[in-house]
Amino acid sequence: MQRIGVFVCWCGSNIAATVDVQAVSDALSHEPGVVFSTNYQYMCSEAGQNIIKDAIRDYQLTGVVICSCSPRMHEATFRKTVAAAGLNSYMLEVANIREQCSWIHKDKAAATEKAIILGRAAIAKVQLNAPLTAGESPVTKRALVIGGGIAGIQTALDIADAGFEVDIVEKQPTIGGKMTQIDKTFPTLDCAACILTPKMVDCAQNDKINIFAYSEVQDVKGFVGNFHVKIKKKARYVDATKCTGCGECTEKCPMKKVPNEFNLGLDNRRAIYIPFAQAVPKVATIDPNYCNMLKNGKCGLCAKVCSAGAIDYKQKDEIVEREYGAIVVATGYNTIKLDQYDEYAYSQSKDVVSSLEFERLTNAAGPTGGTLLRPSDGKHPHTLVFVQCVGSRCSAEGKGKQYCSKICCMYTAKHAMLCREKYPDTEVYVFYIDVRTPGKNFDEFYRRAVEEYGVHYIKGQVGKVAPQGDKLLVQASDLLDNRQIRMETDMVVLATAIEPNPDVRKIATMLTASIDTNNFLTESHAKLRPVESPTAGIFLSGVCQGPKDIPETVAQAGAAAVKVIGLLAKDHLVTNPCTAKADPIFCNGCSTCEKVCPYGAISYEDQLVNDHGIRETRRVAVVNSALCQGCGACTVACPSGAMDLQGFSNRQILAEVDAICR
Repeated sequence: MQRIGVFVCWCGSNIAATVDVQAVSDALSHEPGVVFSTNYQYMCSEAGQNIIKDAIRDYQLTGVVICSCSPRMHEATFRKTVAAAGLNSYMLEVANIREQCSWIHKDKAAATEKAIILGRAAIAKVQLNAPLTAGESPVTKRALVIGGGIAGIQTALDIADAGFEVDIVEKQPTIGGKMTQIDKTFPTLDCAACILTPKMVDCAQNDKINIFAYSEVQDVKGFVGNFHVKIKKKARYVDATKCTGCGECTEKCPMKKVPNEFNLGLDNRRAIYIPFAQAVPKVATIDPNYCNMLKNGKCGLCAKVCSAGAIDYKQKDEIVEREYGAIVVATGYNTIKLDQYDEYAYSQSKDVVSSLEFERLTNAAGPTGGTLLRPSDGKHPHTLVFVQCVGSRCSAEGKGKQYCSKICCMYTAKHAMLCREKYPDTEVYVFYIDVRTPGKNFDEFYRRAVEEYGVHYIKGQVGKVAPQGDKLLVQASDLLDNRQIRMETDMVVLATAIEPNPDVRKIATMLTASIDTNNFLTESHAKLRPVESPTAGIFLSGVCQGPKDIPETVAQAGAAAVKVIGLLAKDHLVTNPCTAKADPIFCNGCSTCEKVCPYGAISYEDQLVNDHGIRETRRVAVVNSALCQGCGACTVACPSGAMDLQGFSNRQILAEVDAICR
């Protein structure tokens, strides 16, 4: 029988306020195999860890149970503690009595009873624990960044600056993301292109960075340090190695009425196009949905005018396979569709636009050359109404998002300020719920819009927008003056909510990463590990993790890069010893476990098996411990019970259940 020590943590008042820690330590001291039991205010502190070390030496402990907060927080800490005292680190179990007891119960007696039960289950498991030894696996010193917006660009540049190779995969024909569509950035009103373009060029010119534009990640296998990724390079029908980006083909193409997605459909492009002047890579792309040559074999004019001979109508999609040590997700965001918000007349009037569409209407490279004109008649608007929180902070089920999109208040203030600065004769009204300015110089920026530029901020919601001749009738409420408002305006701008890129769910599935109910990728720990996903080797950068502005995005990108650099700097990683193992006597060679293994760790081979004196050759499962990550999928799927997980065996789990039930 094991000699077990039990250590109950108060966690200050987090546990002790709801759990009687003395009663827990006293009750667990009578469990079979327990030779020492105590409690302390902060077991994770240096003094608390010394108590554990001393007890291991003084009482010759062979197993340790710590009743504290989540093992997700401190299991690694306590494993190092017991190892420092000469005990195998896998002879430790952590019973979570904070999140599972004190934080969810108000009744102290109930919480205490549950804490005792959880401690008892951990003791039962330790009785069956055996020393395990971690192995090592090599690290592929190359990183993959999925997404080429400002988050992906900054992450890649920082990793490359540390001397490691990086691949950027971007589904659009050019990197740059949403920031390329923005005119000015708050709170400094810097030109977005002036900030972003040099970074895009740096990416293209950096020897350590390889850009897969107009490409998508198709498949991911493997584990931290050793990911195998398939990248689908979509056919551009243009040879990127020959194209000079001269634009001659785009000028001669007869298909002129293709909706321009870069300008959000506010104008048209050609069937062969370069998204914008500063595109990186500056390579033309043929849209197969509109190209006459690709659709019916008639035209070929772009090939005739291309002096570089870059046009290739027979080009096919290509699959590229690469190995990576770490993967960073930087898939960015989209604005929500406004189909469900007909009260704002978005589908009824061209003069009701989203904030991103407004960005394009005021951008010098936009459809109007930077002159603010109404989409309906091309006239200059003299009155503008901005509506905040369209789709954000919305409690209606199936309509909008419950979260705050974070950037809307600031970019609306920017839009209003720029309108007043460029067109002083324009009256600007902003209807808001409340103004949120959580950033450096953000509140000062908002105050400037009100005090210096005379923007009219009205606390209240817009109930309806109705077209009325060449005007728009806005019905709203002023909550401060307690009155209803009916006013005519020339344009209405909707601050639409943002949401994760729709591809993120597919990517999360491939990476076995977690997502929340809003499809944002979930970080490992909100405070202590904000750029790491729960899946080792997968890191998060930018808005894919949650709404944020450009400064915050760049900061997070740098943090993600640091984590990647720290990983790639190692020659070997310690592998998890809690891996699956097959019992050849019970294995029937059905291949079920092989099919469910997400890491490709299971194969089959013929082995000579001695089954109760009968020697015969059988097809049995073999687990590659270097590849296995201990997820346990195979143990659940195995129909014969041959597959078991070291450190979490069926016997150990059943022992915990028995301890809970007695």
